[in-house]
Amino acid sequence: MFGLGTLINTAAIIVGGIFGLLFGKFMKDNVQETISKACGICVLFVGMAGAFEGMFTVTSGGIVSGGTIMIITSIALGGLIGELIGIEKWFEKLGEWLKIKTGSVKDKTFVDGFVTASLTVCIGAMAIVGAIQDGLTGNYSTLVTKGILDFIIIAVMTCSLGKGCIFSALPVSLWQGSITVLARFVKPIMTDAALANLSLVGSILIFCVGLNLVWGKKIRVANLLPAIIIAVVIAFLPLSL
Repeated sequence: MFGLGTLINTAAIIVGGIFGLLFGKFMKDNVQETISKACGICVLFVGMAGAFEGMFTVTSGGIVSGGTIMIITSIALGGLIGELIGIEKWFEKLGEWLKIKTGSVKDKTFVDGFVTASLTVCIGAMAIVGAIQDGLTGNYSTLVTKGILDFIIIAVMTCSLGKGCIFSALPVSLWQGSITVLARFVKPIMTDAALANLSLVGSILIFCVGLNLVWGKKIRVANLLPAIIIAVVIAFLPLSL
């Protein structure tokens, strides 16, 4: 079925959120704080693993690093564009709108939970590759795997950050659904080099999400999202960055 992968992924997020919300009610504040920090540490290592995989190559002569200039260029330009557009504010406005519409006005963690969870489950190569596969061949196995991971991530996040995390299903469904519909146009763009750049920069942004979870909001990660587009564009330049 066309688009089934995104539907499964979205459902996994909702179920995971409900699961986390039910269990979170029975946890004391100190337990929720510990779970939040633990989740942040896990996200940090997920981002680090993806970044190291993209930056370092093992050769007969040892370990060789690369992509440094591409990373700096992508994140610097992406951050500039994101700040000028104010992407983080748009995310927060959507969160505030959802908070009002769901009768969660008194929930102080709703917006933070929504933004953090949305960034965590939307950033990454699996979302794009899986959606393209789903749109072109009907193969939704990648998105099912992502759905399982997202179920666990959102369940843990919801325990500490509240029900705002559940609504990360909205941007995921829109993002992956759009790519599935436009798969024939997106596929030529996602060459091996472009996908490698996207994965590397995306992993760094995931690492930034982890930083915010562990030490409080220090980085406006949403404003760095254009860095992913810049990274893909760089893959088509006749230069080695």
